[in-house]
Amino acid sequence: MADDTRPANKPRLELLLEGGLFHARWLMAPFYVGLVVALGGLLFVFARKLLFALPTIGGMSAEEAILLVLSLIDLSLAGNLLLIVIFSGYENFVSKIDTANHEDRPSWMGTVDFSGLKMKLIASIVAISAISLLKAFMQLSEGEGVSERSLLWLVVIHITFVVSGVLLALMDWLAARADHH
Repeated sequence: MADDTRPANKPRLELLLEGGLFHARWLMAPFYVGLVVALGGLLFVFARKLLFALPTIGGMSAEEAILLVLSLIDLSLAGNLLLIVIFSGYENFVSKIDTANHEDRPSWMGTVDFSGLKMKLIASIVAISAISLLKAFMQLSEGEGVSERSLLWLVVIHITFVVSGVLLALMDWLAARADHH
């Protein structure tokens, strides 16, 4: 089948180069497969943490139970983050995922562009950071040893993530306004 969209005046070498660059996107596919393996690793850590905690749940204080739940939420958010990167990254940079309109296909799949992906990533990172900070405050309220220096760094890092997210959103908003003019 002939390619009717190919400009007649382009040199063959340029066409070959562009075709090679286009097909090079498949070099990203193993990265996404590796992230699926990492997701399996997170599932293992989640299951191990939950299984080891189950026998002790009856003797946990409210604070210990909350810390356990926060740890599980933290792992869940990291898993969600991985899924977003896997699906959106693959669809944006490699190829569309053909699910034949499967009823379980997430509604956001195929609609998250690179800008949206950045926002979802930073929002997940801020949430994970907030949970880590909350866990440190919970440990502090239980009288566990959390150094002031560690707490300070957790706060500084969290604020850095929040400010980065706001700046990324502002840059995207400015870029979108510039595109409309």
